Amino acid sequence: MKKLTNSLVPRQVTGSQMDAVEERKLNNIIQAREFFAAAEKRLLAVNEWGKISGLADFKIFMPDGKQALRSVQKGDFIRIDIPGPGPLSGNGFDWVLVEEIKRALDGNFEMISMCVRPCSSPLNQDKEVAHFLKDQATSTFIIRRDRITVRAEEHGRNEQANVNDGNLIDRARNLLVGVSAKLGLSYPQWKLLVKGLLDGTP
Repeated sequence: MKKLTNSLVPRQVTGSQMDAVEERKLNNIIQAREFFAAAEKRLLAVNEWGKISGLADFKIFMPDGKQALRSVQKGDFIRIDIPGPGPLSGNGFDWVLVEEIKRALDGNFEMISMCVRPCSSPLNQDKEVAHFLKDQATSTFIIRRDRITVRAEEHGRNEQANVNDGNLIDRARNLLVGVSAKLGLSYPQWKLLVKGLLDGTP
């Protein structure tokens, strides 16, 4: 299991990292498969993440800048509205790009993962990273089933405050939010999300 995680999650090189994991053990294989399928659906329903976790508001946008009322796909953007002021470079929002969505199925094991990375807003011509973290950072979300055990995971890697992009106000804001995340204040929020991906509730 650790080897698989290492192959899906970018290597930690700089900054801080974080891992949030939640696990459920079902009564039998049939229940576990149904439970995994429901969790997979919730993972891809990014527009609903705020409802199931009590987190910030998340919205899917297509590469052409139009909002998408569907499951997330590789190449989509995710607009994140966290409490407090957002970066001006992102029109008041943080943005990430969905770099990869992977699936695996092998006997009594199945898995889906999604990796996202801070990026510029697709709604303007500004190429500066519109996120409180630098674009070296990644978040990898994984739902996996091993026989009757289903796990939801979030792995943050190479997290550094983005104090290079944007104007002075953006850089000050990013430093504050980024340092808070580095101190572990974001862990409870991601823990709520992985729990919500399994249970559908905060």
